[in-house]
Amino acid sequence: MTDNGRVPETAFPRGLAERLRAILIDADYTVSGVRDRLGDAAARALAREELVPALRATGGDERLGLLLRLWWLQSPIPARAARAVLPVDELAAAGLVRVDERPDGPVVRSLVHLGPWELEEGRPGFVVSDPKVRPGRGEVPRADHVVGAGGASATLSRLIVDGPAERALDVGTGCGVQALHLASRSREITATDLNPRALRMAALSTALSGVPDVRLLPGSLYEPVADERFDLIVSNPPFVITPDASRYTYRESDLPGDTVCAELVREAPAHLTEGGWCQILANWVHSDGDDWEDRVGGWITGTGCSGWVVQRDVQDPAEYVELWLRDSCEHGTPEYTRRYDAWLDYFEREGIKGIGFGWISLRNDVAQDATVRVEQLRHDIEQPVGPYLPSVVDGAMTAHRLTDAALLSAHVALAPGVVEERVGVPGAPDPEKIVLRQRDGLRRVARVGTVEAALAGVCDGTMPVGPLLDAIAQLINEDPAAVRERVPGALRTLISEGFFTVTR
Repeated sequence: MTDNGRVPETAFPRGLAERLRAILIDADYTVSGVRDRLGDAAARALAREELVPALRATGGDERLGLLLRLWWLQSPIPARAARAVLPVDELAAAGLVRVDERPDGPVVRSLVHLGPWELEEGRPGFVVSDPKVRPGRGEVPRADHVVGAGGASATLSRLIVDGPAERALDVGTGCGVQALHLASRSREITATDLNPRALRMAALSTALSGVPDVRLLPGSLYEPVADERFDLIVSNPPFVITPDASRYTYRESDLPGDTVCAELVREAPAHLTEGGWCQILANWVHSDGDDWEDRVGGWITGTGCSGWVVQRDVQDPAEYVELWLRDSCEHGTPEYTRRYDAWLDYFEREGIKGIGFGWISLRNDVAQDATVRVEQLRHDIEQPVGPYLPSVVDGAMTAHRLTDAALLSAHVALAPGVVEERVGVPGAPDPEKIVLRQRDGLRRVARVGTVEAALAGVCDGTMPVGPLLDAIAQLINEDPAAVRERVPGALRTLISEGFFTVTR
């Protein structure tokens, strides 16, 4: 990027990208290398926006320390030291750095933030974005600010289903971080963004990460790929719910409320191949007289897609406003109180009582009986989610399709990693409660009855459910017909939640 913030129109030279990538890797400018170089105390200080410990930890002319100060900490370094490590003149011509003259000698200053990012199988990647605007400096992001990779980026990357896919699409690519993750899953990658500066940053990120052939297209949502279909679509869209439409393009759209997320979901089937996946991060409204589960699930219902909606957090309006005012470094500015008040006025007018954070995954099953599972998961779950996410959707679809009669004829097995726990008074003949617990995956816990617990202990997929229930009923002196009538509903829920799998 040039001094006035304009990314050069010319493509980043591939040869220069390869040389810079080699320099960064050779200096161990990687996620693990940076972590080790900074140490825990400096890393924790950076999380609090305090730079001094990190600057102290990276002093001197050692290569990794110089690269960290220049690219990560945005601190100028002596030109003499920089030229010993980097092709400064070529980087300046490409718009990544500039040389400033000072009384004590020239220094090199970075015009972008260039951070390491870990890709699949430990492959090193690099993400280029605008320098982070730090609080306390009286600065706010420019309207077309390109934000770097962060927690949300990592969440989405861990959610993406495994490949292989022929064609993949990243909608609203920003700095290009999800396109880098798609490279290990798909032969052909397309990335779109409304912000031209974002596309140029994404081009730098992909070039430096050894993924130079990503197709980058300008435009909003699916407009650049109107007549195309993909096997995998991902998006971390501008989902922030605000009265200020498109104030910052990286986080806000010109659509009201949570409409941008709804439109991404509703339009996805027209751009998915049969069996293709669409996975997005999203915010959604909690409002008066409107159940959020019905609201978000309704975006998918009728599309022919099976879906899984997970709410990971909910914030009240004041928490939400404070979060995003901190994000744009507006705390302490003259506009802070006015914007805070106006934002709360907007939520009050719209009847918004809370905002949900989570993810939406849908698979294009092209099925009239496709089902949507909507739930809240606030606890820690196994990461990454992508490898086992299809089995979650499969379980919900299977349970949805099984009638009671079909379920009694089905062969089921206890899912791997499920254990039983009994709680009761020592010496008592019966436990007070029995629970099934998943030790991996979604780590759900389900309280079950005696019959379901007994079934979990004996089912291995070799016998149908019905005869197993008959045998269990006899052992506990219950009427087999009553057990057959009562258990299918509970078992269907346990299949949907992944405690049992249907083998045939």
